[in-house]
Amino acid sequence: MSAQNKRLSMRSESPLVVVTAPSIDSEEWIKSWKEVNARDLVVSPSIFSVDEETSVEEACDALLSENILCLAVKSRSSDSYTGLFDFSDVNAFLTLAATRHILPPEELREKPRVDQIVAAAKAGRVPVHLVSNLSEKNPLETLPWDANILSLLAVFSGGTHRVLIQESPPSANYLGIVSDRQLLSWFFSYAEKTPSFMQFISNSLHSLSLPSLNIYSAVVASTSSRSVLDAMKLMSEEGVSSVAVVEEETGSLLSAVSVTDIGKIVVPSQSNQILSTPLNQFISQIKEPDGSTDGADKYPVYSVFPTSMLSYTIQKLLATNAHRLFVIKDTSITLGSTATSGNLSGIVSIVDILSLFARIAQIRDVDPTRNQRHRRASSASSQSSRSDRDLAGSRSSSRTSLRPSSMSGNSPSGQSPENTRTSMSGLDPSCYQWAERVPK
Repeated sequence: MSAQNKRLSMRSESPLVVVTAPSIDSEEWIKSWKEVNARDLVVSPSIFSVDEETSVEEACDALLSENILCLAVKSRSSDSYTGLFDFSDVNAFLTLAATRHILPPEELREKPRVDQIVAAAKAGRVPVHLVSNLSEKNPLETLPWDANILSLLAVFSGGTHRVLIQESPPSANYLGIVSDRQLLSWFFSYAEKTPSFMQFISNSLHSLSLPSLNIYSAVVASTSSRSVLDAMKLMSEEGVSSVAVVEEETGSLLSAVSVTDIGKIVVPSQSNQILSTPLNQFISQIKEPDGSTDGADKYPVYSVFPTSMLSYTIQKLLATNAHRLFVIKDTSITLGSTATSGNLSGIVSIVDILSLFARIAQIRDVDPTRNQRHRRASSASSQSSRSDRDLAGSRSSSRTSLRPSSMSGNSPSGQSPENTRTSMSGLDPSCYQWAERVPK
């Protein structure tokens, strides 16, 4: 991995005292959590779904037009759900499209689905079932009608972000989807009604330095001069849904780019030149002031300090609709920040926080990085067969096929909807097909 696209490995000093939940209080909390059904967290009974043979382009259209983060993919033969499709999968697909020409033949043999996607793209239509969970971050998980809060914690503490809740037996249908964000919101509401739990989450992140929080773990980051495509590849290779964008000289946090940004900005773009856009320009399109309580935040809204309370961190995650926040050094009280380390000291995500609660609930095998490690190991295996020279040479020539077409809703780039749509699989015979735009 280049020095400019890297995993930052910076650690702060460990806290002198680690706060743990009082056993008497935690027993009461767990008892209360067992009494709440997972189905009570389903906001809407609707599950947005698409047929498995729907094109990946049409599926992405649905994500954008319906302003949703995930689709369920339905089988034609069994009328059941076979997988999920979200913006992580969109990012993985676009990255594959842009880097197809540097994939060695042995990688295609090792990954039959990638070979199938390439073949389908050359034929002009990629069905969404081939791209469902291509990111390996979006597995299909289900829970029965009688599942409770602990059941949700067990699923989400493994790194999964969504789960389908079944209807009451004997029905084979599903009531709806519950996300990790919905569960985090429920826990904050629970804290507002439970003083002892609110007191616990009012401790600082620093004092709750458990392995599940990963506050001081390595941060996946890219410098601001790197391109959008570099960030997309980095997210796909590292198995993460966002990367920190740091200042070129000091390494200080500037912003972040997520797979949702890729889906909402890159996909509707009228030109594939956006892939070579420097990140410092790209973030100016997607980041607006948000989350500030007094209008004078000195730091980005997607960051917190090690001294920030967990309750504040939860509120900020919910208010900014972010999945993770970067932990930065408070330079007003911390000295010695250097140009090589910048102000980043770690990261904290929704999954990390839910994993903390899962440990309180004594759930076994809590591992919030399980899916990420699996994806990273898969990527490392693929990259081992490529040289750094090949990767460096690909950056200037990697391209995806883009075409204008109609789109409902407003374009985030300010263009008219009818002129902003990406052709990811080349459905329109009058435009360049994906395979024709990728170097042979």
